[in-house]
Amino acid sequence: MSVKKIVLLISFVIYQAVPSFAGEGMWLPHLLAALNQDEMQAMGMKMTAEDIYSVNQGSLKDAIVHFGGFCTGEVISTQGLVLTNHHCGYSQIQSHSSIENNLLRDGFWAYDKTQELQNPGLFVRFIDRIVDVTERAFHGVKEKMSIEERQAKIDKNLDAIRADWKLKPHEEIMIRPFFKGNQYILFVTKDYTDIRLVGAPPESIGKYGHDTDNWVWPRHTGDFALFRIYAGPDGEPASYSPDNIPFEPKHALPISLDGVEEGDFTLVFGFPGRTDEYLPGKAVDIRANHVNPARIGIREAAMNVMDKAMKSDEEVKIKYASKFARLTNYWKKWIGESTGLKRTDALGKKNKFERLFLERVVAEKKLNKKYGRVLPELNALYERMGPYLVAQAVQSEAFNRNIESISLGNTVRRLLTIYAKNGKDAYNSAAPRYENYLRGQIKNFDRNVDKHVFVELMNAYIKFMPNQFLTLERKEQMQQMAANVESGDLDDALSFNPKQYLSLLSDPERLKKAVEADPLRALVNDVESEYEKMVSTDLSKMEADRAELMRVYMQGQRRAFSDKTFYPDANSTMRVTYGKVMGYDPRDGVCYKPVTYLDGVIEKYKPNDWEFDLPDRLIELYDNKDYGDYSDNGKLPICFIGSNHTTGGNSGSPAIDAHGNLIGLNFDRVWEGTMSDLNYDASICRNIMVDARYILFIIDKYAGAQNIMDELKLVHPKRK
Repeated sequence: MSVKKIVLLISFVIYQAVPSFAGEGMWLPHLLAALNQDEMQAMGMKMTAEDIYSVNQGSLKDAIVHFGGFCTGEVISTQGLVLTNHHCGYSQIQSHSSIENNLLRDGFWAYDKTQELQNPGLFVRFIDRIVDVTERAFHGVKEKMSIEERQAKIDKNLDAIRADWKLKPHEEIMIRPFFKGNQYILFVTKDYTDIRLVGAPPESIGKYGHDTDNWVWPRHTGDFALFRIYAGPDGEPASYSPDNIPFEPKHALPISLDGVEEGDFTLVFGFPGRTDEYLPGKAVDIRANHVNPARIGIREAAMNVMDKAMKSDEEVKIKYASKFARLTNYWKKWIGESTGLKRTDALGKKNKFERLFLERVVAEKKLNKKYGRVLPELNALYERMGPYLVAQAVQSEAFNRNIESISLGNTVRRLLTIYAKNGKDAYNSAAPRYENYLRGQIKNFDRNVDKHVFVELMNAYIKFMPNQFLTLERKEQMQQMAANVESGDLDDALSFNPKQYLSLLSDPERLKKAVEADPLRALVNDVESEYEKMVSTDLSKMEADRAELMRVYMQGQRRAFSDKTFYPDANSTMRVTYGKVMGYDPRDGVCYKPVTYLDGVIEKYKPNDWEFDLPDRLIELYDNKDYGDYSDNGKLPICFIGSNHTTGGNSGSPAIDAHGNLIGLNFDRVWEGTMSDLNYDASICRNIMVDARYILFIIDKYAGAQNIMDELKLVHPKRK
C-alpha cells in the first residue's frame, strides 16, 4: 500500500472520530432538497423541501420575516398578525410606556384594530427568492490577483449583477458572501414599514425570571409579543396611514394544539446573526480565555451600577430596563460560551481536526501546494493578534457601548462631521433625523446613573487594557477625570447634560464650540487617538490578512473534506435548522427533562420580587386549573428545549412541527451550550422555546383577547 493511501486511511479513521451530529448547522432553505431533505425526513419530518421553500407557490418561507433587522417573526394569520419575542418588541413596548401607563408592567392588548399602536422605524422583511450568483461574482477573478485586485473585481461584478437584476415594485436585492468569501448568494427582499403593536403580556410573564433565568434551563418565560403588518390599499408596502389595511400573506402558520413529546421533530426558521464554526483552535483559545474575560468584567462593572439604581427607583427602572437587558444578555452568554468551550474540549476537537486537515493536504500534491502553509500562517497571525483583539474588546465595551454620555456625544460628533465635510445645507438636512434620535435617547437618560457607570468603567478600562496599549499619561488622565466626575465637578459639563445638545442643534458653529470645550470629549478624543495609533491601524492590517487566510483555509477545508457537507456560518440571512425535542445532562448527576409546566412558574413565584413576581390573574387561573384547551394531562406546558442549532437573530423564530405547524417560539439557548456559535455539540447545545399552548393560553384565558383568537388557525396534526 502506498504512503498516500496509508495516510488517507489513517485520516479517515481520525475523521470518523470527529463528532458529526444530525441536525447540526444553519442551512440555506433553497438547498434543502439537495442537501437535507432525506435526513430531515429520516428524523420524522413529513413535509418536502418544496413545502419549506418555494418560489412558485406559498411555502413556509413566506410566513417568516426579519423583524426589525435584529430578530425573527412569523405570520400566524391571514390578517398579517406577526408573532415574535417579547424581548424583540421590548423597545417598542417601552416606548409606549410611562409611569401612568406602564405597558411593561401591565401588558397591552388591542381588543380591536383601532387600538393597535404604531411604531415608527420598525419594519419587517420578507425574502421572496434566493439565487446563487457565485459564478458571475467570480467572473474574471484570477488566482494570482492580489487581495485588493481580487476584491475590486468581485465588487465590480456584484455591482453589475445589481444593475442587471429585474425587480418588481417594492423589491430590493442584497448579496452576501458565504464560506468566508468563497460563495455569493443574492436575496430578493420586500420590506413593510407600517408595523403596529397588537399584544404583549406583562413582563412578569414575558420576562419572567429576568436575569437570573436568562440563558438557563429549566425556563418558565412567556417570551412573546404580537404585532400586525399593514399595507397600502393595493396590498403593497406603504408608510403609516389610517387608510392602510392588514397585510394578506402568501402563507400563515397554523398553530398545533397537540404539543410536543421528547423525540418530536422540530424545525426552526429564521435569521441567525453570526457564527464562526470554522475558526482555528488558536482563535477559539483567544476568544474563550482572553477576549471574553475582558468583556465580561467591563459589562459587569456597568451592570452593577444600573442594577443598584433600578432597584431603588421605579422611574430609573423604566428608563434602564431595555438597556440593562441588552447588557446582561451577552454578559451571561460570554460566560456560558467560555465555560462550554472548556467543558466540551472544543480546543481538543479543533486540534484534532487541524491535524487531520494537514494530513489530508500533505497527502495530495495539489492540495499541499495551495493549502499546506495556510493553517500554520493563520495560527501564527492569531498569536500576534491576541492582545490587539483584547484591546479592541476593551475599547468597544468601555468607550463605544456602555457610557451613554460618550455614546450621545459620538452621535453629535457624527452630525458635526457632516457639517465639516458637506457644509451647512447638508447639516440642516440631517439635523432633524439626529434630533429625533437624540430626543428618544435623552428621554431614558439619567445623569447620576451614567456618572457612576463612567467612574466604574474608567477603572475597568485601566484593569483590562493590555499594558502595551496603555500609556501612563492616559491612565492618569482617566483616573483624574473619574475623580472629577465622582466629586461632582463636571455636573455642568455638556456630556452629562445632553439636553443642551437640543438647544444647540440650530446653530452648528455654537454646537461645535460647545463640544470642543467639553472636558469629556477631550478625554474621548485623546483615548481614541491613542487607540488608533497603537491598536486599530495595525489591527486593521492584520484583519485584512486574517480574512484572506480564512477564505483560503475555508476553501481548503471544503476541498480536503469533499466527503463532508459543510453549512455556511450565520450572517443574518434566512436559514433553516432542524433537530428534535430533547433533554440533556448539563453536569454530573443532573438530568434535565425537555418540558416545563406552570407548576414550575408557581414554585419560583416570589411576591414583590422584580424577577419572580406574578400577576394575580395568572395565579387565579392556576389555582382553578382553568387551562382551557391548552393543558397536557392536567398540566399547562410553558417551555420546551430542542437540539436545533440557533444563535442571536433566531429570537422570535418559529418552532415548526413535522407537518409545518407552529408548536413554539424560539427565544434563547441553554447557558451550557452558548458556545454553539463556535463549536456545536449535541450533548449540551439546546435551544429554548415557548410552547405555543402557553402563548394561546395567555391570549385567550389570561387576556381574554377573543378577537385575536378568532384570527388563528388551530389544528390537531397528531390526531390524523
